[in-house]
Amino acid sequence: MNSPHHSGRGVELRHLRAFLAVADEGNVTRAAARLGLSQPVVSRTLAALEDRLGVRLVDRSTHHLELTPEGAVFRDKAALAVAAFDEAVEPGRPSPRPLRLGHAWSALGPYTTPLLRTWQRRCPQTPLELRRVDDRTAGLTRGEVDAAVLRGPVETPGVVTEVLYAEGRVAAVAADGPLAAHASLRLADLTGEAVVLNTVSGTTTLDLWPPDARPAATLTVANTDDWLTAIAAGRGVGVSGSSTAGTHPHAGVVYRPLEDAPPLPVLLARRDGPAHPALPELLGLIREIVTWDGE
Repeated sequence: MNSPHHSGRGVELRHLRAFLAVADEGNVTRAAARLGLSQPVVSRTLAALEDRLGVRLVDRSTHHLELTPEGAVFRDKAALAVAAFDEAVEPGRPSPRPLRLGHAWSALGPYTTPLLRTWQRRCPQTPLELRRVDDRTAGLTRGEVDAAVLRGPVETPGVVTEVLYAEGRVAAVAADGPLAAHASLRLADLTGEAVVLNTVSGTTTLDLWPPDARPAATLTVANTDDWLTAIAAGRGVGVSGSSTAGTHPHAGVVYRPLEDAPPLPVLLARRDGPAHPALPELLGLIREIVTWDGE
């Protein structure tokens, strides 16, 4: 499907709308229901678009459809093209396309609810959808979201980031363990325990400790839920951003400030290239809300 003879000729608005619905829903059946079409029609329309472009846009190898890298890039361009058409034929009509904000585990922590409420009041024409996606870029590189709240350094090619603020780090320990008796902890206090590491979407690695004073054992998990379960069971301890304590309370886990751990940067990330038109407004509002808290 990568023939150089394909130039995109013959691409129609219906092709773009079908592709965007599949990209948003991750499922042809739901995309068809959203468009008021049959599933075969949507599948044929998507296949026709790929044939005209000469590139595979959607990976169909899994039950939940995912965009290919080429599909993620094309999605942004297609969304802008459809939005421009809609504005041309119906000026001032609210855009039906939501702004999808991904996160891996705790979004914006204490700022999440103020953001959602203020956005709904100020920008009712553009729904803001918060999506948890368990991977390092919270669905950004897979094209599942328009922007993502990420923590820690991001070195993914094609991803642009802006620092929003920094948050302190906390230790997560079993509620009935000896470390829970301390009001605060230091990194050295954790070296006698196994450290539970979320290697899929987490930010903590053994590099957080000095090379000569690292924990002797680790336990790897794939998401925040399993991370909490392992800690509550006394299988190890964890380190995370302070927002995790408020976002993920657990009866078997207590959080204690880590006195000597460096702050964790919180970033707003997007793919390099065309962006959702409401993204600058989102960035401005987040900065405004963070400023409220600092006053």
